[in-house]
Formats: sequence, structure tokens, C-alpha cells
Amino acid sequence: LWESARGIFIIWAISSWFRRGPSTPDPNTPAGAPRVPTSLHKIEEVFSDFNNTEALFWFQRDLVYGDWNMGENGDGCYYHDMEMDIPEKVQQNGSLYIHVYFTKSGFHPDPKRKGQYRRLATVHATRMLNKFKRRKFLKTKNLLTGETEADPEMIKRAESHGPVEIISHWHPNLTINMVDDHTAWVKGSVPPPLDQHVKFDAVSGDYYPIVYFNDYWNLQRDYYPINETLTKLPLRLTYCPLSLWRWQLYAAQNARSPWNFLPEDTYEQSDEDQDSVKVALLETNPYLLGLTIVVSIVHSIFEFLAFKNDIQFWNSRQSLEGLSVRSIIFGVFQSLVVLLYILDNETNFVVQVSVFIGLLIDLWKITKVMDVRLDRENKIAGVIPRLVFTDKSTYVESSTKIYDDMAFKYLSWLLYPLFGCYAVYSLLYVEHKGWYSWVLSMLYGFLLTFGFITMTPQLFINYKMKSVAHLPWRMLTYKALNTFIDDLFAFVIKMPMMYRIGCLRDDVVFFIYLYQRWIYRVDPNRVNEFGTSGLDHDQKNTAEAAPATAGAITDKPVGEKKND
Repeated sequence: LWESARGIFIIWAISSWFRRGPSTPDPNTPAGAPRVPTSLHKIEEVFSDFNNTEALFWFQRDLVYGDWNMGENGDGCYYHDMEMDIPEKVQQNGSLYIHVYFTKSGFHPDPKRKGQYRRLATVHATRMLNKFKRRKFLKTKNLLTGETEADPEMIKRAESHGPVEIISHWHPNLTINMVDDHTAWVKGSVPPPLDQHVKFDAVSGDYYPIVYFNDYWNLQRDYYPINETLTKLPLRLTYCPLSLWRWQLYAAQNARSPWNFLPEDTYEQSDEDQDSVKVALLETNPYLLGLTIVVSIVHSIFEFLAFKNDIQFWNSRQSLEGLSVRSIIFGVFQSLVVLLYILDNETNFVVQVSVFIGLLIDLWKITKVMDVRLDRENKIAGVIPRLVFTDKSTYVESSTKIYDDMAFKYLSWLLYPLFGCYAVYSLLYVEHKGWYSWVLSMLYGFLLTFGFITMTPQLFINYKMKSVAHLPWRMLTYKALNTFIDDLFAFVIKMPMMYRIGCLRDDVVFFIYLYQRWIYRVDPNRVNEFGTSGLDHDQKNTAEAAPATAGAITDKPVGEKKND
């Protein structure tokens, strides 16, 4: 998300604050550049019927290359709106192409007109106007009644076309940019992804003016499907010059590596993620937006530091005194439920990898809070060695285990009734794909809503021990700071209200931790459960250091004693 936000923010900043003015005119032409008439056509992928006046969508005269002051508003831009009749094949999931021709003044784009056509005086670019997107149909129903609220027409299409259907979609806006560029590009040396847009003449080796179809700010939510019920399609075309720097940014953001191993679904979900960032850029106050960009960098740093300190804390921890082992075990259960849930709902591949890594870390923590061994004598089915988990001695022999068991006993009095009520609600009022999906969605929804309750056993242990010195405060601090940053994102970027409430409740729990840290300050006079205090340790260390100091003084040679 941050990579997308960073790229989009740069584009937005340049567009708003540093809009480029007219570039230096080409000295080879008297007026900077020839006047260019333009014609646009909507028809097949390959176009040749220049005599068909019905195919002409827009004709614009007297365009000047690199002129940033022409146009209706003096900003270098021209606009054209029109509704088009939809060909029958397009209604049936066909494609619709637009062909753009730029010619020097006095020339014609039709190659058949020998006296009016010249190859180097004509620039041609084409683009498919519609976009094919996947529409998934999740066949869900109420598991008790078997009824569903899905559209009957959608159910029929799912039965005939399958759960995934490729449907043509339409967006009514498209921007045609002529890149204001005087770079001496050489064929074979144009860096990717710019090389996809720079066309060279096969004979002379010169490159044509760069025409770029810009749909970067077309939000995915504004696309709508094309079907038999539509008879006309609106289209608003915009022509504007584009600076080289901005074109490079747009091209880089829209580029997709041909070697990328991620599935196609990942791209679609990535587009949706970028949509949320674009909406934030378009609808958020610029100062708040700038603050969000800065704190997102800080968020990444804190996330790394929290991860590093968490690993260091558990890797070097020798005693489990004061730590809730049951909370660690329950954390593994939570991570497993989340992973199975996102796999069942075919969530973004990157998210799946992230959650899987988190599960591995939680499993690794189990080896730090419990003794794990393989029992090769009592094998499962006589073949597979059995894993045996036993509590560590530092946990069993301390009062922590008693407090931990007591906390979870009190917690179960609240947790189990809530769990039962949520399970009944999910079964009665929510549709599911099957019983397996119901179990996962019910567990996930319950953990999302009431999962913060599992953080309370550690608060209870702190209260009973009247101490918080055993906690990984560096890791907790970094995670808390990230939670505050998440609060900012939660109210800048559109997201479910339940997630916003989740961020707020985590803040409340951390403030309770801070309150406990304030009231349970380090008191060297306080005696712990082992009958010792901080002063006892200081006196012991002083007593051990005193003989060594005295020996160091008395062992000096006689000559040095006189000097003293």
C-alpha cells in the first residue's frame, strides 16, 4: 500500500504544485511546432475505413505541439463529450477500440491518399476502450433454511457460466496525452517501461511524438458492466499535453512486470487497494495527506523495530515469570483462524504470505514458552511420532501459572456466552458457502469483535504481581505507536467501522498497560514473592565488590604507597 501511496502522491504533488509551463520551442520550426489536426475513430482493432463519416468521433484542428496555453480554459486541454451507439457484438462481451491520428497540417491519415499522406507526418495510436474484469459469484445461502438473497438472474448466470465470469466493463472518461518531449531517444536504449510507448520509424530511425492514453485516475468503482440492456455508452475524451517527468511517473505506476509470478486476482485486488489511496488523495485535505505520508514511513520503521525487539525478547528470555503463556497459545489459534479464513475467501496473495509468516513466528514462540519434544514411543497410528508439550519449570514453579489459570477462568465466564450468542447470530442471519465457511467466518468475526478480551489475562497477572517489569516494553511501545498511526489511517482511508473500533479498543488496552506501569513503579524497597528486594541485590553486589577494591589498594608496591 505504501509503494502505491508514494507513487500516487508524487504525481499528485507535481500536478498540483509544479505544473510545467511551455517548453522550449524546437528551433527547426518557426512557430515551435506545426499545427496538428486530430481525428478519433471508434471501430475495429485495425481501422482502414476513413471514408465512413459515422466512424468519426472527434475532429480537432489547430493543435500545437507543446502549447500549454491553448484550449477552452487556456490550460492546453480540449474536451469532447458524446454518446455512442453500442454495436451488438460489444453488448455480447466484444471489444471496442478507439483510433487516434495526429497529422501535420495539410496531411491526411489515410495511406490511400497518395498526395496527402506521408508516413513521418502521421502518428497513430489505438486503445481498447472497454475493460474485461472478473465477476465472481459466491454461492451462499442460509444454512438452516437454504434460502438466499442473491439475485435470481445472477444465480442463473452462475449456473451457466460458472462461479467466475469475464465481463466487459465501461468507464466514461479517457485522457489522451501528447508527451511534450524533446529527448534524443535512440532505438534500443529507451528504458522500460517507457520503451512500450516510444515508437520508432523503421526506415529513418526517428521516433514519433508519444501518445499516451491516461486512465490512471479512473477509479475501479466507476466501471460498470456492459450488457444487452445498454443501448448507448457515454464517452468524455480529454486531450492535454503532458510533461516528460509526469509521463514517466504514470508509466512506471501502470507498468506490470512480464516476469511477475503473482496471479491475476492479485492485480485486481491491487487495483482496488490503489483505489482507496487515490480516493484519499482526491478527497483528503493536502496537509492531512502530507502528514499521512510522513507517518506511513514512520509506521514501516516501527513495524520493523517491533518485529526485531519481539524476536530478541523471546529469544533471550530465560524465565517466564509474569508472562501469560496461555495468551501466546491463544495467539497461535487466532493466527491459524485468520489464515484459514483468508484462504477460504481467496484474499490477496501478499496478505496470505504476511499472515502465514506471522503464524510461523507465533509457532516459534511456543517453543520458547513450552518444552516441545517428539515422543517416538507412543506414535500416532503407530507411524507418526507424537508431539508432547509441557510447561517450563520457570512457569510452573512461579505464581504466574496460578494467576494465568485464574485469569482465563474468569475470562471464560464472559467469552463463552458471547461466543455462543455470536455463533447463533451468524447461523441465523448470515449466509455462508457451507458449514466449513460458517465455522471460519464465525470464528474470525468473533475474534475480530471480541479478540481484545484475550489481552486482559496479562493485565490481570500484572495486577496480581504488582509489577510490569517482565513485559517487552520496547516491542509494546512500537506496536502501540503503530496502533495510533493505524487510527490516523482508519479515519483518512475508507474502511469498515468495525476496524476503526478495533483500533480504538487496542488503544484503550495499551493505556491500561501505561497506567499499570505508572502505578507499579520500580520500588527497590518492595519485597517480591521470593522474599527479596532490590536493596538486597544492591547490598550483595556492594559486598562482593568491596574486597576486590581493598585488595587492589593494599597490593600496591611500597613506592607507590608513598606517592599516594
